[in-house]
Amino acid sequence: MGVSGSGKSSVAEGLAAALGVAFIEGDSLHPAGNVEKMSRGIPLTDEDRWPWLDTIGRALAESLGAGKTVVVSCSALKGAYRDRLRRAAGGPLAFVFLKGSRDLLMTRMAARHDHFMPASLLDSQLATLEDPSGEPGVVTVGIDASVAAIVAAALDGLKALG
Repeated sequence: MGVSGSGKSSVAEGLAAALGVAFIEGDSLHPAGNVEKMSRGIPLTDEDRWPWLDTIGRALAESLGAGKTVVVSCSALKGAYRDRLRRAAGGPLAFVFLKGSRDLLMTRMAARHDHFMPASLLDSQLATLEDPSGEPGVVTVGIDASVAAIVAAALDGLKALG
């Protein structure tokens, strides 16, 4: 979890591969209206996010209900969003918070050309972000490293959670 540009998709794919489990790209679960809104540079509201979070929650619950582990990329910027996902999952849920400076995030966002989220929305995401460091079940990993190093740090943190 984290703001746009933090590497959620790349790190989640790496975690899923390392763990030998399925990966779900949370952005692919956004309703078309959310994608259109973000593409136009309009920040999402809580009302926009609730149905998306509920869809992710159902995917988590289905996987856990089938006895499977899954890695999902999701911004989960607010504590209320993470709590909603925890409730929906119906089982153990851990978050890897990908934390980085605004400058690094902006550089990453400006360099990508195949994503619907414009760099102009970074500041609204940072303003919305409620840092989850210290919440139960959260591993905080700095993003100023290679994807492989970030994945390794995330795996170490998850193992430490038990």
